[in-house]
Amino acid sequence: MDSPLIGQVIDGRYEVRSLIARGGMATVYEAMDLRLDRTIALKIMHPHLAHDEAFVARFEREAKAAARLTHGHVVGVYDQGRDGEHVYLAMEIVRGRTLRDILRQYGPLTPEQAMVFLDPVLEALAAAHAAGFVHRDIKPENVLVSHDGRVKVADFGLARALSAGTQSVTQGMIIGTVAYLSPEQVEKGEADGRSDLYAAGILLFEMVTGQVPHEGESPLSIAYQHVNSDVPPPSLLRPGIPAEVDALVVTATRRDPTLRFQSALDFLADARRVRAMLPAPRPFSEARPTLVVSSDPASSSSATRAPQFAPPMPAITPASPASPPRSAHRRRSKAPVIIVLVLACVAAAAIGGWYLATHLGSTVPTPNLIGLNVDQARQQLASSGLSLAVGGEAFSETIPPQSIVSSDPMAGAGVREAGTIDVIVSKGPERYAVPDVRGQTQAAATSALENAHLIVGTVTQDYDDTAAAGTVARSTPKAGTSAKPGTAVDLVISTGPKPVAVPDVTGRKLGYANRTLAGAGLSSTTASEQYSETVKAGVVLSQDPKPGTTVNSGTAVSIVVSKGPPPVTVPKLIDMPTARAVATLKKLGLVARVLKGAATPLNRVYSQDPAPNTDVPKGSTVTIRII
Repeated sequence: MDSPLIGQVIDGRYEVRSLIARGGMATVYEAMDLRLDRTIALKIMHPHLAHDEAFVARFEREAKAAARLTHGHVVGVYDQGRDGEHVYLAMEIVRGRTLRDILRQYGPLTPEQAMVFLDPVLEALAAAHAAGFVHRDIKPENVLVSHDGRVKVADFGLARALSAGTQSVTQGMIIGTVAYLSPEQVEKGEADGRSDLYAAGILLFEMVTGQVPHEGESPLSIAYQHVNSDVPPPSLLRPGIPAEVDALVVTATRRDPTLRFQSALDFLADARRVRAMLPAPRPFSEARPTLVVSSDPASSSSATRAPQFAPPMPAITPASPASPPRSAHRRRSKAPVIIVLVLACVAAAAIGGWYLATHLGSTVPTPNLIGLNVDQARQQLASSGLSLAVGGEAFSETIPPQSIVSSDPMAGAGVREAGTIDVIVSKGPERYAVPDVRGQTQAAATSALENAHLIVGTVTQDYDDTAAAGTVARSTPKAGTSAKPGTAVDLVISTGPKPVAVPDVTGRKLGYANRTLAGAGLSSTTASEQYSETVKAGVVLSQDPKPGTTVNSGTAVSIVVSKGPPPVTVPKLIDMPTARAVATLKKLGLVARVLKGAATPLNRVYSQDPAPNTDVPKGSTVTIRII
């Protein structure tokens, strides 16, 4: 298949070499990372998605989160970006095919064969859930199988990115996914780790029966069955499936999430117990060319794939169905062909036996190292003649830091004598501090939260006395709180101070006026003091703004406080007749205190207190002595 992008260099780094697959959400190319000189799978979103800014923003956030997930059974995400109209994801390339291709080619698998695929899927989910990720779209199209039999889960986070898109973006996407949706995803749009386990149970059902449990004429009818009908035991469709496999499916697909396996590790432990009871899986019986595809969130039925011939899977497949009887002539005519095929099978078996004997040698069971620290694990392996290599680190919600999260080979699987076990070590829970975004614009706050691996939750508006209008007034959780990656932080955007009506404080004492204004969300400033003939000292004479005026919260109200009546200057009363002196004081608002001796022949003032020209409050007493 041809594509105009082949030969181009995307974002100055990724040289597009060939087309791998084209689906409803993206086109996947094989590309060369010119900076690191390695081959990658380049997933380029279709234009109708790339033009939706909400989807692109969510896609970039989810891609960044998925890039932090490192596990042997998870397709690695290397990079994401945008080059003009091309929104892309650079991923680990898996040369092989999808589980959907295997089911389409070989039909239902035997229970023991299905368990071989289920085990790594559950390992990948256990690691992802421990790191705080939910896949939301487990299905055969997202399970990749390499040529050498390695199983990897692809597209962590992309279902979440799609869920935020507009109807025009996501229209038609549900068709390839609805068969695996949990009831809570259908009813509430909510998903947690148990939703992935529901989908894994459907996956197991489909692997052993060749069909999904709920089918209908429309996605809506299928979704209705998820909510209202239990998933039946697969043995009802294919008698002979062990009861233990039925139990795995029924438990994983309970409609009530609290009745399912509560963790991928619980599901994995039971699956391994069942696997140990089953016979060894038989190899695939057919050796025809297969297709190499990279997973696409769209339905596989709508994808066009680029054929790349690959060797047959080295693991397991169902035996071929018995051929119908044919005529003796046909048996004779095909006898040489049958002989050649038998000889080829014998030769292949001999070569395989030689390879196993000379290259693999005898094996010993891999011990369970999960939860041990590196030193403890090395000591345990030393007694078995095995060695340990630390392949990297991963966040974990349950495993303490510097303890082992996963191993390759996994516990119980075979490892060569004197061989090496690769392990991933826990970095502990992934937590980030909520940044202080108060006073920032919503756009700046969103960027700060994304840089802290968090997302914006609910955005509301409210009055605030300290934050300027249009900036963040507060956030929940508060700044400094330790939060999981992807935690939603709610923002309150300030609309400025809250308007209030100015209360009337005239005629009130200064202390009371201040308390009243503060209670209304206002402040007071004493602009001046004035004398008043009618208002006592310390009482408010006037205010600005006037009572009843609507102002912003925090506004200052200027008040004028009375100093009481103005002062009076004591006149000179010396040598003034007594009656005249008393009348003069009375006219000025002062009180005369007259002191007379035994005899006052002159009847005039010969002394006064206070002295002349002294300022005294109105109503003060002036003492005069008469001679």
